Amino acid sequence: MSALRLLLGFDYGTKQIGVAVGQAITGQARELCVLKAQNGIPDWSQIEALLREWQPDALVVGLPLNMDGSASEMSARAEKFARRLNGRFNLPVHTHDERLTTYEAKGERLRGGQSGGYRERPVDALAAALLLEGWLSAQQTA
Repeated sequence: MSALRLLLGFDYGTKQIGVAVGQAITGQARELCVLKAQNGIPDWSQIEALLREWQPDALVVGLPLNMDGSASEMSARAEKFARRLNGRFNLPVHTHDERLTTYEAKGERLRGGQSGGYRERPVDALAAALLLEGWLSAQQTA
């Protein structure tokens, strides 16, 4: 963990992928952007541009498990996305249980005054920041 300084987190989805950046030192993350995806496939050049800009030490992909902790079709797709990130960019890629991050992100937006309108102002990047902070917190307690 000590070698990790900067990480990018991904909230994987079939239509869009939220991206966040986080620091291992502070354990905090913030929203970056939401990338469009076609049936779960992003524009890889956009991801490459983010990696060039931020120069992360590792990547974290949210794993959408079922509430009982079992794998789902979406978690299998997220794992495939994680393997593709690793294969294309040769960076360490970790997965992290992201159960309830989207729910939590929507709650945070509601408390901030947003009511609905998640198409116009999606919560995916905020969910990516929350899952990245969760992964960083888990590393500090490990």
